[in-house]
Amino acid sequence: MSQGPIATPYDYHFLLQYVSKQGKDMFGRDFIIDDVDKPVITRLLAYFLKDKTVAEAEGLDLKKGILLMGPTGCGKTAIMKIMSNFCAAKDRLEFRSSNEVVLDFDTRAYEAIIQFTKKSFYSTGHPRVYCFDDLGLEPDGHHYGKSVNVMREVLLSRYNYFISRRMITHVTTKLYSEELGERYGEHIRSRMREMFNRVLYVDSSPDKRH
Repeated sequence: MSQGPIATPYDYHFLLQYVSKQGKDMFGRDFIIDDVDKPVITRLLAYFLKDKTVAEAEGLDLKKGILLMGPTGCGKTAIMKIMSNFCAAKDRLEFRSSNEVVLDFDTRAYEAIIQFTKKSFYSTGHPRVYCFDDLGLEPDGHHYGKSVNVMREVLLSRYNYFISRRMITHVTTKLYSEELGERYGEHIRSRMREMFNRVLYVDSSPDKRH
């Protein structure tokens, strides 16, 4: 968190301990939070708790999604799954790996994309919140012999609904902004700036895999 006292109803020291306990319950006793990761988790807590004061101090826009970036094995997916427990039921994260989305496209073509866009609403009209894992590592999809950058299409469509219906999307990736631009094009990179708050694990974050 930023320096100086910030008025907040939350005890972030306690919350970090709670996140650690949740991690052990969900992923096993070896789950740990390294000191170098605490600023990242604190920012995510402020966002998902909708703690406006701390979020503002951290430069987070609560009307955008999270683009969680960091090296392989730093725990991006695990921490987002834990953060989903802090959401209201209507905002709970639904997880899909980007690779899984492409495989689904190869089977069902554009119906697979519509699932995450036009059909991504509850019966109440509230948009479903998806978290797409490992963005940028997925292959292109194929439809009638034509290569399709599937996740580019998904992100572009969800951007349109973000503008018109406040549809929130979250993403985890090991790529940096420049690499995402190369993978999806500068047009999508520009849209991603509008859709997401960038939250970065430092490169020195330890590999949590065992």
